Amino acid sequence: MLENLPEQVGRALQGQRAGLENIALYRLLLERDVPRIDIHSLAFENMAAIPIRYTADGDGTSPPLAWRGVPQAATSLVLMVEDADSPTPRPLVHAIAVNLERCDGSLVEGALVSQDAAAIDEVEIGLNSFLKQGWLPPDPPPGHGEHRYAFQLFALREGPGFSSVPGRHELFDAVVERAIAAGCLIGTYERAKREKADQDEVENAMLDQEVGPAAA
Repeated sequence: MLENLPEQVGRALQGQRAGLENIALYRLLLERDVPRIDIHSLAFENMAAIPIRYTADGDGTSPPLAWRGVPQAATSLVLMVEDADSPTPRPLVHAIAVNLERCDGSLVEGALVSQDAAAIDEVEIGLNSFLKQGWLPPDPPPGHGEHRYAFQLFALREGPGFSSVPGRHELFDAVVERAIAAGCLIGTYERAKREKADQDEVENAMLDQEVGPAAA
């Protein structure tokens, strides 16, 4: 969606970022400390690049996730993925999933992509920042630099149920009031500079021209 945005716009917005301190986990930790849940992915390490397959420049499917260390007192788990570097006042929400089983577990690749995929794994999907259910793949503005995507998992104690399609505000309130443990996996993604991509295309075209006559 943003791949055709002029890089000058992205560079102009480099100083405008939501901030890691505004993701749900950090806001919770300002209220109180909680035990940690280990959340990880077979697709990328913490603070490492998210493979292009899981972004708007690839297939756009959601990555596999797994977790362990859920406390026995938990009654449910919720997942929220936020872009800490979106050029917006608040982090952009890329996915919400609620009422996950209250135990160590996982989500398979693609589990957050669509309602059909969600139904297969019995995952209840909330609204992303585009007011749609499902996975919003990383899509940073060209020239804006590296973005950090926080995959946050929260264990909740007993409390009111969620609406049929919860959004960030509803989930955030539940986290602050009811979270008893939390974990975070951060993956990064940055679009390649267009100048380099254009240069590569020119070099490849010149190489084809040089090889062409020889091959004939």
